[in-house]
Amino acid sequence: MKQKYNPDIIIANGENAAGGRGLTQAVAHELFEAGIHGLTLGNHAWDQREIFDFIDEEPRIIRPANYPKGTPGRGYTVISANGKELVIVNLQGRTYLPPLEDPFRLMDLLLEEEIKKKHKCILVDFHAEATSEKIALGWYLDGRVSVVLGTHTHVQTHDERILPNGTAYVTDVGMVGSYEGILGMQKQPILQKFLTQLPVRFTVDEGKWQFHGVYIEIDEASGKAQAIKLIRQYEDELMFESY
Repeated sequence: MKQKYNPDIIIANGENAAGGRGLTQAVAHELFEAGIHGLTLGNHAWDQREIFDFIDEEPRIIRPANYPKGTPGRGYTVISANGKELVIVNLQGRTYLPPLEDPFRLMDLLLEEEIKKKHKCILVDFHAEATSEKIALGWYLDGRVSVVLGTHTHVQTHDERILPNGTAYVTDVGMVGSYEGILGMQKQPILQKFLTQLPVRFTVDEGKWQFHGVYIEIDEASGKAQAIKLIRQYEDELMFESY
């Protein structure tokens, strides 16, 4: 992917990177070594206890900004790489997820008081369950940020577009992991849970992988997106790329 697209900055959501739940320092280091410049999180941010030992000291990792005041970590950061700067902001939705602060109003405050005064290129990872909530935030921030990317539901959506005022948007960027399981986990325990409603232990599936993502071009002068392209690759063959 790096050879093909030659990206200046690479961002990934890492909230499921440590064995399917949470993020450890070792896994974060592995991802940074692979070339990722910044990691966002989500509702599984705290699944690995050791996250509390390093999240405050690692400026390249952010958790949802709408967690209550005093929560460890930071909700946004500035990534500098290859002579470029990009603000990344992490927000979490409230529909079918724990009731955090209002991501819409909080983003207003961040833009008005801190981010927009200094920066034009801004990417928002909106970690949310409801499709409608993701689309709503995309329209709400159109023209005020460069990119709104939905994460959390693991299934890549094909509604990528540049909104009328210059914000690149997609409802879900998809996932990296096995495509032979169910959302990256082994099938049988999940099937058992659906059939019996009894608790089961989810285990990461080790079948053939899929790589989902998006490639985005941003005009540095205006902060507006110029292009958004879906990336969808499977271990055994390149299955699909948007025009």
